[in-house]
Amino acid sequence: RSISFRSDSRPDLLSPRPWSRSMPPANTKRRDSKLWSETFDVCVNHMLTSKEIKRQEAIFELAQGEEDLIEDLKLAKKAYHDPMLKLSIMTEQELNQIFGTLDSLIPLHEDLLRRLQEVRKPDGSTEHVGHILVGWLPCLNSYDSYCSNQVAAKALLDHKKQDHRVQDFLQRCLESPFSRKLDLWNFLDIPRSRLVKYPLLLREILRHTPNDHPDQQHLEEAINIIQGIVAEINVKTGESECQYYKERLIYLEEGQRDSLIDNSRAVCCHGELKNNRGVKLHVFLFEEVLVITRAITHNEQLCYQLYRQPIPVRELVLEDLQDGEVRLGGSLRGAFSNNERIKNFFRVSYKNGSQSQSHSLQANDSFNKQQWLNCIRQAKEKVACAGKAGMLNSEAHFLLSPNESRVSQRESTLEQMDQSDCESDCSMDTSEISVDCEHMEQTNSCENEKQIETNV
Repeated sequence: RSISFRSDSRPDLLSPRPWSRSMPPANTKRRDSKLWSETFDVCVNHMLTSKEIKRQEAIFELAQGEEDLIEDLKLAKKAYHDPMLKLSIMTEQELNQIFGTLDSLIPLHEDLLRRLQEVRKPDGSTEHVGHILVGWLPCLNSYDSYCSNQVAAKALLDHKKQDHRVQDFLQRCLESPFSRKLDLWNFLDIPRSRLVKYPLLLREILRHTPNDHPDQQHLEEAINIIQGIVAEINVKTGESECQYYKERLIYLEEGQRDSLIDNSRAVCCHGELKNNRGVKLHVFLFEEVLVITRAITHNEQLCYQLYRQPIPVRELVLEDLQDGEVRLGGSLRGAFSNNERIKNFFRVSYKNGSQSQSHSLQANDSFNKQQWLNCIRQAKEKVACAGKAGMLNSEAHFLLSPNESRVSQRESTLEQMDQSDCESDCSMDTSEISVDCEHMEQTNSCENEKQIETNV
């Protein structure tokens, strides 16, 4: 999936609510970490080598993780889904969208836990586990629909948090001991986190399994199976995420539409950036095109209105700007502002004949900026490599069919860059900026927060 650089525009769940009653701090229910050697008879350890003890610990961790996962999935349904449905805090359709196929995952993991417990000896040790995993892991293909739904589920949940009844309910849950200070989305994201952890768990078991052990071959096969499943789900989830955002792009004019957007199957990265006038923009880097938008609400949905013409990655010029190099606003107040305001900028530009664009964009921090630079550079390299391969194929085809003509010119439409966006002539005070999406403005305490959603 794509990398996302966001600052959540909704109020933080931990901040006080005017409609929430004062409650004394609750004792957080903490989940104790259990070790195999502490759970079963310690005397057994004297009969096992250090490597075998580590192997048993790894197998026990796999089983214990399944038990914890099942408990959390049931808790999400019992403490969040069912009460919100019963109290009519959300409709059944909204809850089905947010929770997806979570219910179907519970029996799946209960099955693995049962199999692992059945092969556990009375002394707590497990001899063979590889054959169980080889037989069970293909069931994880059912994660496809759950993970593909997560982008839409998160967007709807964030939107519903604007309802004070939803926010109040979630706040009360967060303050309750059962939540372990985790919000609803943390619980809903646990299955995805578990999915990407399986390869690590299996490698740990394999690392402490002797080469002549019957489990050796089965564990290697199991690792290959889970890696293939995760890779396939990752691709499908990326395509689902890309389609979700493409459907929420709003074009001010037909000329802004671009086949590079329509043909995209993945979003490399996206998130909120500011231009040199302090205007908040949401930028999407698709596989072959950079799209600069403004977040707005349309038909009660968060959408993204194109701010300028899409910029083809192939022709995009990227510049890493040094701190202090960008001029802000041009006003006296801007000239004597905090130095933090002129840090972490980079510039993207594009010129085609008389039409051009240039945007100085500011990330939340230096790490965020570097991530953007890396993603854009990688996208440019990928497009360049694909272009070279296409040229070679085209030349080979030309040699074989000299009478055939080749058309490689791509038509594009770009609007003239706004004079107000010209960095050298910009004289607007940043305090006077009025952004279309004022309801999406975040508080100063949230300005530097970032959230990185990593690949499944």
